[in-house]
Amino acid sequence: MALDVRPPDRKKRLAIVAGRGRLPLDIAQAARAAGEDPIIIALNGEASDFPVDFDQEAINLADGKRLLSIIKDNKVDRVILSGGINRRPDISELRLPLRLLKIAPKIGRALTGAGDDRLLRVVISMIETSGCRVIGAQDVVPDLLAQTGPLTTSRPDKKDWNNIATACAGANALGALDVGQGAVAVGGRIVALEGAEGTDGMLERVAQLRDGGRISVKKKGVLVKLCKPQQDERADLPSIGPDTIRNVHRAGLSGIALDAGRALILDRELVVGEANRLGLFVVGVDRDDPAGTSTGAAS
Repeated sequence: MALDVRPPDRKKRLAIVAGRGRLPLDIAQAARAAGEDPIIIALNGEASDFPVDFDQEAINLADGKRLLSIIKDNKVDRVILSGGINRRPDISELRLPLRLLKIAPKIGRALTGAGDDRLLRVVISMIETSGCRVIGAQDVVPDLLAQTGPLTTSRPDKKDWNNIATACAGANALGALDVGQGAVAVGGRIVALEGAEGTDGMLERVAQLRDGGRISVKKKGVLVKLCKPQQDERADLPSIGPDTIRNVHRAGLSGIALDAGRALILDRELVVGEANRLGLFVVGVDRDDPAGTSTGAAS
């Protein structure tokens, strides 16, 4: 059950720090429908254009000084970090208010030598020095979360469940290293793990391996996306959208398994429709029972 994140003081506002993709807009529209007056803080070079009727500001990636100033000036008491980021800023781009200069080395180390989850934790800690809370997108748009079970007409068969279990093991190990959230298993073995190239880049690699004969075209497989075991769920939850469905099809896979309750489905209606059109499955799984043995799903 989602928490009621609307403030008792209606003069306070929700801020959405927006990276790439359509998730920030989905959140902004849902927040407005719930009676909020969100302000969009768009990351230069990352965020898509927003409708002009939203209150908006723009900042550079590492400009913590301006970010905190916008939060203060607009009486923000909750912040959502949403959307992807294609690049990490250089330490030379870091801007902080004087009172936070003492944590500059910590942020610098996170920028240059840490995984995404550790970096996000540092960013969250910095934002919360302003007295506001960082909350998850799912707190405002709970319907985006994947639920346990199939969403599509097509369902995993026994071989698919075996691949799901294998890919879950790979994704969990990868996540524990704070590297990525996705894995692809084909024929009961892991053939790709998500790195800095992201999910779409990983799927393109799988498609190229198929084209080059390194993976048999006769063997199907699955994409699994899980939260990292140690992940702060207020930011960077694994997500899929319509493009993911098309890329999974291009890679010759049977479908996608998602971390139920901890992964987001963007454009759910379009995702399900596209998956059904292409004969793919989308299923939410319990990471502690990925093959669905407790429900008899794998039988």
